[in-house]
Amino acid sequence: MEKLSLQDKLKYELECCAKGAKYIAGVDEVGRGPLAGPVVCAAVIMPLDDLLEGIDDSKKVSEKKRNVLSELIKEKAISYNITQIEPNIIDEINILEATKLCMKKALEGLSVKPDVALVDALTLDTDIPVVNIVKGDFLSYSIGAASIIAKVFRDNLMVYYSKEYPQYFFDKHKGYGTAAHIAAIKEYGPCKIHRRSFIKKFI
Repeated sequence: MEKLSLQDKLKYELECCAKGAKYIAGVDEVGRGPLAGPVVCAAVIMPLDDLLEGIDDSKKVSEKKRNVLSELIKEKAISYNITQIEPNIIDEINILEATKLCMKKALEGLSVKPDVALVDALTLDTDIPVVNIVKGDFLSYSIGAASIIAKVFRDNLMVYYSKEYPQYFFDKHKGYGTAAHIAAIKEYGPCKIHRRSFIKKFI
């Protein structure tokens, strides 16, 4: 698996600093693909003179390490904000638009207004200048930090929902379309956190 050094992951941040930016936000989402649960986005402004080792695309970090890093990121952040868009809104406006809305809310809800936002793969309609980076959660320190706190938040939310709806085992698959999850939808029908537009062929 390809690894980037911390210094490599600061390439985009340092380019922004060179243009005069002081506060640089990383923005990422988690949960575009699941059949259930919200899409969750995080925006975070990290200090660039006191770096955390181990920040990466959240999918490449073990659950145990993610949980530790998430707390450290939130402690160290100059500002962070986590937002979610619920399944009924996803069904209404589609997942792409819901993700953009979620990212925009996360970014604009920061307590410190960033000079620029590094965003994973999407362009946002906001007055904050946006740098769109494909594979940003891997390539950018700030987006990687956002991806970790977003994923930990969403995973914990799905564990909470698994207590309310134990028949779906949301704690195991976090709402993604595993065989066991699809079988449960077919047996029990959808619950209130299922995305109706995602499960049409199963009900």
